[in-house]
Amino acid sequence: MANTTSAKKATRKIARLTAINKARRSRVRGFIRKVEEAIASGDLAVATAALKAAQPEIQRAATKGVLHGNTASRKVSRLAQRVKALAA
Repeated sequence: MANTTSAKKATRKIARLTAINKARRSRVRGFIRKVEEAIASGDLAVATAALKAAQPEIQRAATKGVLHGNTASRKVSRLAQRVKALAA
C-alpha cells in the first residue's frame, strides 16, 4: 500500500490512465472487428469504409502509446491487404 503522498498520487494516476488505455484498446479492437466482419461477408464497399474508419483509430492508439507504432502499421497493412484481395 502506498504510504507517501507522491506514491498515493501515482497510484491514482496509474488507475486513471489504465482505464483510459483499456477504453482505447477496446475501441481499436471494435474497429478491427468491423473490418474483419465486412471482409468475411465479402462486401467490398463496407469493408473499404470500415478500413477507412479503422485506420486513423489504430494510428491514434499508436500515438497514445496503447499500441507500438510498428504493430499499428502492421495491423493496418494486413487489413488493407485483405480488403484489396476482395476486389480481385
